[in-house]
Amino acid sequence: MSTIPRISLVTSVAMAAIASGPAYAQSMSRGVLLSSSPLIGAPAGASAYLIRYQSLGVSRERNQVTGVIIIPNGQAPQGGREVVAWAHGTSGVAESCAPSSSAQLFPSIAGLDAMLAAGYAVVATDYAGLGSPGPHAYLGGNGAAYAVLDSIRAAREFGRGSISNRFAVWGESQGGHAALWTAQFASGYAPELQLVGVAAAAPPTDLKENLTGGTNPLIKALLTAYTSISWSKSYNIPLSTILRPRGQDLATRLARNCVSTDPVALRTKVGLFRFARTLANVDISQSPRWAEQLANNSVQADGFSVPALIAQGSADPIVAPQVTLNFAQNLCRQRSVPVKYVAIEGGDHFSIGKRSADTTLAWIADRFAGLTPPNDCGNL
Repeated sequence: MSTIPRISLVTSVAMAAIASGPAYAQSMSRGVLLSSSPLIGAPAGASAYLIRYQSLGVSRERNQVTGVIIIPNGQAPQGGREVVAWAHGTSGVAESCAPSSSAQLFPSIAGLDAMLAAGYAVVATDYAGLGSPGPHAYLGGNGAAYAVLDSIRAAREFGRGSISNRFAVWGESQGGHAALWTAQFASGYAPELQLVGVAAAAPPTDLKENLTGGTNPLIKALLTAYTSISWSKSYNIPLSTILRPRGQDLATRLARNCVSTDPVALRTKVGLFRFARTLANVDISQSPRWAEQLANNSVQADGFSVPALIAQGSADPIVAPQVTLNFAQNLCRQRSVPVKYVAIEGGDHFSIGKRSADTTLAWIADRFAGLTPPNDCGNL
């Protein structure tokens, strides 16, 4: 879900050694930031840094996560720069698939130049297991929320008073899912931070429908490979509960590939076609343990306390528009937060973040300004 080409951006970065035991506990008491190092290629007028920080995984196990901080040059305003936490779309599930190691890192962040021009500090987590030892819990809701929230904590440590505790979270595709989970976890997990709003572009919300529904069979094959390999490790569910040995081998091979600008790249075409055939009659939701995780990691419409913006393209072949609309309608039924729904006519999956960026960033600016949020619930 979304694409980040795989070309190394930084060939060598000085990183802190992985801590463990008492040393880890001591560093936790001092904060979450472990290391930072400058990145090349930042947008004009800004500086970027690769960070490594401490967080928690889906089972609340301690881990280390990498990410990027991008900050406008010059003196921060009084009170510090407000933060936009960017949550990226699917890049893969292998450690080498971290967006921070991609030559397309900066272009892949929707609206980045506009965010920097507005004076925001932009924080972009890789999520656990991408850029750091895995596994990566693909679409693992709570782990993604921890990674996003701890990236903001790490950025504030890095900024030493120049970065505010006020933030908005915005993500596309897998990152839209992460953003919605972040909004639900923010007040309980990071009460010192002040979330002003959540924006999600083409977010997978009902994972049973999103992963087993009527998607293109090749896309379904790749997403099933990512999910099955990731969850078998993250949740200790044997692959044999859904796949025969040949299918397990194909899934393992496919999951080694990072997403590229061509999601059916030459090196994976044969494997995708073969795996698509093996999945013709496979429904992972029919296996109780997999069905449990599909439900556990879907986004529930309750638990929101800040305004939400949901963007969706009408021609999205990966996240079904009706599933996203159903979620927005369910969120409206809760009558707890105002919802802005941005329908992009003819919009596909891979461009949804950028095509909705102007509207989203104007909405985020209004949330920081404390203006009354728009509410489309009467029209959904």
